Amino acid sequence: MRKLATLLALTTATPAFAASGPFFSLGNTDFVVLLGFILFIAVLVYFKVPAMLGGMLDQRAEGIKSELDEARALREDAQTLLASFERKQKEVQDQADRIVTQAKEEAELAAEQAKVDLEQSIVRRLAAAEDQIASAEASAVKEVRDQAITIAIGAANDVIAKQMTATEGNKLIDAAIAEVDAKIH
Repeated sequence: MRKLATLLALTTATPAFAASGPFFSLGNTDFVVLLGFILFIAVLVYFKVPAMLGGMLDQRAEGIKSELDEARALREDAQTLLASFERKQKEVQDQADRIVTQAKEEAELAAEQAKVDLEQSIVRRLAAAEDQIASAEASAVKEVRDQAITIAIGAANDVIAKQMTATEGNKLIDAAIAEVDAKIH
């Protein structure tokens, strides 16, 4: 019910009914305001203000459009640059991975080579040690033989000296001289 009363009050209370006297008279303020408004609109149309406003709005729209186009171009350039950097980063990462892999392989090869070199060094040292042992053994055997010969000669001297007489010794000396003389001539 309240809504109906509000609607009825709005439709009956118009600005034209608020003024006193006839509407089309210069004494009616509403009519004077209406004439002023129409004159204002006529002056605006005469000086082509709507066209100027439209032109300024068109210029503004063109400026905004050109800024949007420039922003799109900058965005595309930025995306292209980003893609380029991502591609370069991937290439650098791939190259770094290859370098690391190659370094690991070279380290493994160097370790294997060092192992082989160590084994060869051990074999050479063992061979040198065996040669030294054999040389020492041969030297010891020679020394033992030399001592055995010296002892045997000394024992033979003692045995011969006890069993031999002076005449037999002279005969042996003469025989040795004759043998040396025969071998020299």
